[in-house]
Amino acid sequence: MTHAQTKNLLTEGPIWKRIIAFAIPLFLGNLFQQFYNTADSLIVGNFLGGDALAAVSSTGSLIFLTVGFFNGIAIGAGVIIARYYGARQIDELQRAIHTAIAFGILCGLLLTAIGILAAPVLLVWMKTPADVLPNSVLYFRIYYMGSLAFVLYNYFVGILQSVGDSRHPLYYLILSSLVNITLDLLFIGVFHLGVGAAAAATIISQFLSAILCLYRLMKKSPREYTVSLKKIRLDPFMLRQIIGAGLPAGLQNSIISIANVFVQSNINVFGKMAVAGCGSYSRIEGFAFLPISCFSMALTTFISQNLGAKKYDRAKKGARFSIVCCLVLAELIGLGIYATIPVLIRAFNGEPEIIAFGVHQARTVTPFFFLVAYSHCMAGLLRGAGKSAVPMYIMMVCWCLIRVTYISIIVRFIPSIDVIFLAYPLTWTLSSALFLLCYLKYDWVHAFEKKARR
Repeated sequence: MTHAQTKNLLTEGPIWKRIIAFAIPLFLGNLFQQFYNTADSLIVGNFLGGDALAAVSSTGSLIFLTVGFFNGIAIGAGVIIARYYGARQIDELQRAIHTAIAFGILCGLLLTAIGILAAPVLLVWMKTPADVLPNSVLYFRIYYMGSLAFVLYNYFVGILQSVGDSRHPLYYLILSSLVNITLDLLFIGVFHLGVGAAAAATIISQFLSAILCLYRLMKKSPREYTVSLKKIRLDPFMLRQIIGAGLPAGLQNSIISIANVFVQSNINVFGKMAVAGCGSYSRIEGFAFLPISCFSMALTTFISQNLGAKKYDRAKKGARFSIVCCLVLAELIGLGIYATIPVLIRAFNGEPEIIAFGVHQARTVTPFFFLVAYSHCMAGLLRGAGKSAVPMYIMMVCWCLIRVTYISIIVRFIPSIDVIFLAYPLTWTLSSALFLLCYLKYDWVHAFEKKARR
């Protein structure tokens, strides 16, 4: 095995160094990924005003709903690929990689059709304010013209991360984020093209990052996971494994997004200032959740590779280390946002009412970031162990059914936006309690072996 191949294996070397070395590029990559949406909101809010910002903000939950499902399938593909890579089963690794790409192409084309055709119906269903609806539909449709790039990029990154390469996706994201910001400023600040141009800048940048990832996989990767266009096809056995591992994660993302769409529709009732203020906070929250996301993704790959190599004690030690780091970082960031949120919201738009809504939401939920961190880390651990259905059920019950039921009932008696904001820490508490029970009682370490014996 070459030095480059050994360097990407998470089954060797000091645990904390391997996890941190893998997680830091993930964190920085997610940071620049977040710039895509945040640059749109910052530039739109400052150049085009509060109405345009509300139009962009109103689409966020709906975009994550549709994109999140297919990204969940990509997570499942990554679990399968990481397991074969950790076990050094190269033929199976190649089949899994090329099946994942073929399926990603089909998913991207399907998502394009759904986004373009269903935009007006979905946004009306969400009770998007009438005065921002035309711009919301325009932004949504243009954004979804780049669906193939979004989906394939996530599949390509999933492949690279599954074999331990989190550095190159970071480099490509930095470049594409800079391109996105430059195009936003050019299209909106110089040419005054409106909110549709912000979506166009995003998809151009995403196509660039997807192409760079594909080039890396085709031309610059070790032979064991090199991609060949001639080999891209659906292998039925691998497709069943990918869907089996990824469908729960995709459903989990969609279920959470459905709940968030419901929450957004309730926020919309409070008017466009609430939409803009809460939308601005959601962009900031996206940055706050980056440590959670990176440790969750790193933990999934670490667990999958080590269980594939049957290094059970190493998997357990890595899980404990990742969870503690994630909880501490998330809470520190949450408290930092609590203290600085007025300044952060003002960067998007200076209208006092918009700032007030964003500050109020932030100071309701940020003290409880350690709870959402624990839930996401445990979800990543269980996905890496091949038990992605467990976090799906927990989050479906806590973050969807209970959250939606709570808001539906309480808001009728207390028509206050506080009811909506409190739904998050309440449901995070429930999911964390259930995940803690799973961690203490469930034998996730031998999940792959038990499944193979069945």
